[in-house]
Amino acid sequence: MFGAPAKVLLLALTAELLLSSVDMRAAESTTNSALAQFNFEFRQGNLMVPLRINDSKQLAFKLDTGFGVTTIHPELVESLQLNRMGTITIIGIAGEEESTTYRGAKFDFSGVTYSPRYVVAIPSEAKRQRRTRDGILGAGFFRRFVVEIDPEKRVMTLHDPEKFTYSGRGEVVPLSFRKDTPIVEAAINFTNRESVQARYEIDSGCDGELCLGHDFVKNNRLDEDTGTGGRGARSGVGGSVGTRHGVLPEFQLGQQKLERLPANFFQNGSPVGEGLAGHIGMGTLRHFKVIFDYSRRRMILELLK
Repeated sequence: MFGAPAKVLLLALTAELLLSSVDMRAAESTTNSALAQFNFEFRQGNLMVPLRINDSKQLAFKLDTGFGVTTIHPELVESLQLNRMGTITIIGIAGEEESTTYRGAKFDFSGVTYSPRYVVAIPSEAKRQRRTRDGILGAGFFRRFVVEIDPEKRVMTLHDPEKFTYSGRGEVVPLSFRKDTPIVEAAINFTNRESVQARYEIDSGCDGELCLGHDFVKNNRLDEDTGTGGRGARSGVGGSVGTRHGVLPEFQLGQQKLERLPANFFQNGSPVGEGLAGHIGMGTLRHFKVIFDYSRRRMILELLK
């Protein structure tokens, strides 16, 4: 039984909470559901996430919205005591590879854990002259968490999708999905003709700004207005493909407009499937603080100064 002073104090606290509840709700932001927060690094344009698997030493995994599975370097399988499951065919920008699947990997992000149903070891990873990563975080990672990326501070925050709310200044861009890959609408704007509207994959695993398919470039006469220049190549599963460099007058994603955005024009084929123009890479995403919220089929963009 409360005494009189205790009752008064309790009533006062209750009244204070009731009076402040509206303000508390209004102040909710991306911090209300944070499970973990940690620093990441950019390595040759790729966003590398620090993590541990099965109490391993610290590893570095590339963050890749364009990858449908989570992969692990073949040389890690034995030391992590993973169990072989079967095989799967991985399709990339230049071909496909038969790869082995394993179970038993428990990922640890600063104390927050994630156990995918399986991970994939791609044989060609073991053949690279220099090991630049220990694996790839793909679609399953983005389904498990709301992923907030701050390229300016190089900080990643993982949120609980069920508790996540957002009330910041960013723009909400709707996402659709082709299998596990996020798709957005975007436009290339010109000063001397109509804009070219198209659908693009979001591919954080690409270190460039934009990669555009050969037919899309040809059909929309992009060679005429983009100052195409030197040649290069893009690498991925199955090998590499030749590209030419160009600069787009203006690229518009939602209401966000980026001027003089570099692009890679595929000389043959396309980095994406039929009906899509190309993919938007990390080079473009680095202009924003980005929140991937797959549970609500949206991406939130806050333009960095």
